[in-house]
Amino acid sequence: MTDSDADAGGTDTPDVDTHARGDSPAEPDLYDDLSGQAAFVTGANRGIGAEIASNLAELGATVYAGVRSVTYDLPDEYERVTLDVSQEGDIQDALNRIGEDEDGLDVLVNNAGVGHFGAALHEERSHHVDHSISVNLRGPMLLCKYAIPPMLNTETPRIVNVSSGMGALGEEQSGGSPAYRVTKTGLNGLTKYLHGEYADEGLIANSVCPGWVHTEMGGEEAPRTPAEGAETPTWLARFRDGPGGRFWRDREVIDW
Repeated sequence: MTDSDADAGGTDTPDVDTHARGDSPAEPDLYDDLSGQAAFVTGANRGIGAEIASNLAELGATVYAGVRSVTYDLPDEYERVTLDVSQEGDIQDALNRIGEDEDGLDVLVNNAGVGHFGAALHEERSHHVDHSISVNLRGPMLLCKYAIPPMLNTETPRIVNVSSGMGALGEEQSGGSPAYRVTKTGLNGLTKYLHGEYADEGLIANSVCPGWVHTEMGGEEAPRTPAEGAETPTWLARFRDGPGGRFWRDREVIDW
């Protein structure tokens, strides 16, 4: 199953070990109102991405909704940004467009992702590997590359990477889906790098596992609704002063 504009992390099985670590941080200081702030959410037309975008808009943010096609429906109050996250030119154009409208970018939610599930690596199609790397890892890296300069112009820049417990190194990593698993491990590594490189400049970067969510990627058997999957990513996007470089689920730090 593939969906390059779907939520990432939506296929986590319910038995993934997501116990909180003993070093869970103190309660963060949150923005209750995002008026005057700009947020860019990729894969914003459905699933978890649509819920995150809606939540941020309700909090008052100007939402730039990244979608792959001009035909996708979006609320009128969103600023539509047409991009394929696997295309660097699209990413540059998107950030240039936001830069023309805004003094900076406050929130980036890297939500768009793809999933190729089931096969073990020796049976996996090479184009599935390439596709997963391009969308799930290279795309978020390039989005961060071009978004960080305008983000550092804001008071409290936040990056939220929608990842998956299927990429956690503490898990057994059996059951196939190698491209999905490894790219989500890489996305967590990107989060840790962003924290190490830019935290001193004010950037708060975190990864989040939304759980197994009922979306096109997650499938009909998934127990969580998109609204439930979007709750913690939205919460992380509201950090005014809080920890970065962590991996979260249900507002608790979990193992990488």
